[in-house]
Amino acid sequence: MDNFTQLMNRIGLPRLAAMATVAVLMLGFFAFLIMRAQTPNLAPLYTGLSLEDSSAIISELQTMNTPYELRGEGDTILVPRDQITTLRMTLAGSGLPQRGQVGYEIFDQQSTLGATSFVQNINNVRALEGELARTINSLTRIKSARVHLVLPERELFRRERKDPTASIVLSVRGELASGEIRAIQHMVSSAIEGMSPTHVAIVDDQGNLLASGSGDDAEGALSGQAAERTLSYENRMRTRVEDMLANVVGAGRARVEVSAEIDFNRSTTTQETFDPESQVVRSSQIRETENLSGGADGQVTVANELPGASGNNGNTATEKGTSTEEVTNYEISKTTQTAVTEAGQIKRLSVAVVVDGVYTDEGDGNVTYAPRSAEEVTQILTLVRSAVGYSETRGDSVEVVNMQFAERPELAAPGTDASGGLLDFTRDDLMNGAEMAVTLLIALALVFFVMRPLLKKVLTPETKPLSLPSAAEVGHAGTLGPDGRVINEEPDEPKDKTPAWVANAKSMGETQLQTLKMVGDLVEENPKQAALIVRDWLGSAA
Repeated sequence: MDNFTQLMNRIGLPRLAAMATVAVLMLGFFAFLIMRAQTPNLAPLYTGLSLEDSSAIISELQTMNTPYELRGEGDTILVPRDQITTLRMTLAGSGLPQRGQVGYEIFDQQSTLGATSFVQNINNVRALEGELARTINSLTRIKSARVHLVLPERELFRRERKDPTASIVLSVRGELASGEIRAIQHMVSSAIEGMSPTHVAIVDDQGNLLASGSGDDAEGALSGQAAERTLSYENRMRTRVEDMLANVVGAGRARVEVSAEIDFNRSTTTQETFDPESQVVRSSQIRETENLSGGADGQVTVANELPGASGNNGNTATEKGTSTEEVTNYEISKTTQTAVTEAGQIKRLSVAVVVDGVYTDEGDGNVTYAPRSAEEVTQILTLVRSAVGYSETRGDSVEVVNMQFAERPELAAPGTDASGGLLDFTRDDLMNGAEMAVTLLIALALVFFVMRPLLKKVLTPETKPLSLPSAAEVGHAGTLGPDGRVINEEPDEPKDKTPAWVANAKSMGETQLQTLKMVGDLVEENPKQAALIVRDWLGSAA
């Protein structure tokens, strides 16, 4: 106990307070590291949830004893990253999140016993709206969707029937293309019997009308389809030519623009051709007739009844004749052709190509530009014409021009860009890396600037304080060496005989001077040990 008290007194109160503070800080730091290591890495499970869905999901997570964290205004739920897939599958099996929509599960939750036909029809419409909204929400560009259906019932003894209609409100990421809008229209109309795509109205969350749904925009839809097909064809041809030229003149050293005129008229032509030179006998008929004529004996004629007519007048000559009739029917060959011309035929194609020149690095940082030769430009023109399907009879136009670009290319070899990274990191990876780097720096700082000096001080053994020799030990003729020991030296016999007391006094003065000098040197070399010696002296005097 006395030794511990002496140790505390020797260390001092300020040093004890500093050591206690450092110990508390070290314990707190390592406790933070342990807690941070045990805390799971959280990631968003769902974002943009409604309050109803958020409450239902939290109840399920509490039932499964899964740690979670709420962000924002309760619309974002974070769970451990390694459990996201499992939790989403489990919640999907429970029908979560519903996003405020009810699907066909409404018939599982309600009993049909005692339900009227009106209630059943309303539930059917609600189920259709919910299922369509869920399908639209599965699209990449759609954040949320809301569907309203109007399904008119056909009344008895009524011939007219109203077509069903639909209206959709979308919350989108960015801007939807016309093709995506038409895809949503066709998807909804195909799910409802008797609905036309032109009867589906679509509005975004900013109040912009994406599709009128009035039924009168069929012509406008066709016009939009024609423009989209033309643009798609031009982009496809431009990409094809640019990819080909990139292998010849280098990436980014050629610019291509394509303008196409496409005939979207659909026509059907029927043609019949008769060939008079190609005659075939179909049928032939021959008829022979024999005629025999003579006097009319016993017959009453005008000549016999005339006065003075004789009886011989009743005898006449007989005539005999033969006739032949031939009828031949011919079949003339006939050719019938029906030609159907589909929409989308290219009427005219115009292609403009701008090619950069050649850059040469002189080695001292200067880059010189040189235009391409006429032969090389002609070869590029031939390649482009072959790639786009050039037709002179159609009136196509292909032009290749060699001009210097405003931006000079980089002459460094591909893959040597210093700004390019070898690996792509996500935002979470960067945040985790920064957190680990900061933690490592703090740990190294504590080790090198706090723990290392403390350990060095604790492990270094204390040196015993040096004891100074007394005057009795020194003697009259002795001197102190560097280690504090007495060196006896016999003084040389003085040449001049002096009194003994003078010699003794002189010797004692030199000894004390040498002793004081040695003590000063020891204090300069070991100030801490000298302080301990003085403290011991003061304690002994007290």
